[in-house]
Amino acid sequence: MTFSIVGRCRQTGQLGIAISSSSIAVGARCPWVRAGVGVVATQNVTLPALGPQILDLIETRGLAADAALDAALGAHEWRAYRQVSVVDSEGRTALFTGAEALGLHHAVAGDQCVAAGNMLANTQVIDAMVGAFESTAGALADRLLAAMHAAVKAGGEAGPVHSAGLKIADTQVWPIVDLRVDWADDDPIGQLDALWHAYRPQMQDYVTRALNPTAAPSYGVPGDE
Repeated sequence: MTFSIVGRCRQTGQLGIAISSSSIAVGARCPWVRAGVGVVATQNVTLPALGPQILDLIETRGLAADAALDAALGAHEWRAYRQVSVVDSEGRTALFTGAEALGLHHAVAGDQCVAAGNMLANTQVIDAMVGAFESTAGALADRLLAAMHAAVKAGGEAGPVHSAGLKIADTQVWPIVDLRVDWADDDPIGQLDALWHAYRPQMQDYVTRALNPTAAPSYGVPGDE
């Protein structure tokens, strides 16, 4: 049903996630990221509340990724149905897959990253994601997307994939990247990659527009002068 990778960039401290699913609009429910705090993927039979709960525990109680995950799941009645991955702002990792996870499932922690999935074609899909993230140079978004492409090449999900999302936090309180393909009959990960390459040249300009409107570049749209 879903495979994802959460990760941190050592050079920039950015935190991010790339995710895809056979379900519609996976980017609306499963990825959670907070600048200077951490990033969470909550998937399988998804409880979106786990994302902000875990990030709150890291931020307000100073817990590491594993302790925050344990605390969030400790009192959760339906944890057997959840699959959750976490990377905190120091690159520490945590992962959980409940006994009721769907189909063939697997999760692996790598160097400041965690890849996880369920309803997989094979377990090598997740290993390939970690390997691609660790071996790819460049921006965090490129590394996350490389992991997603590696997953597809290794077999991906057992069935067709229809949605995908990419979310990255830098130093602002809002995500610097928040791109989604909510439904596609074919290759949502490829479409997400195309969105990233269209957005990337303008990304810093949108930060500039937010922080200093007098320095905002114009893109020639009506009213944008």
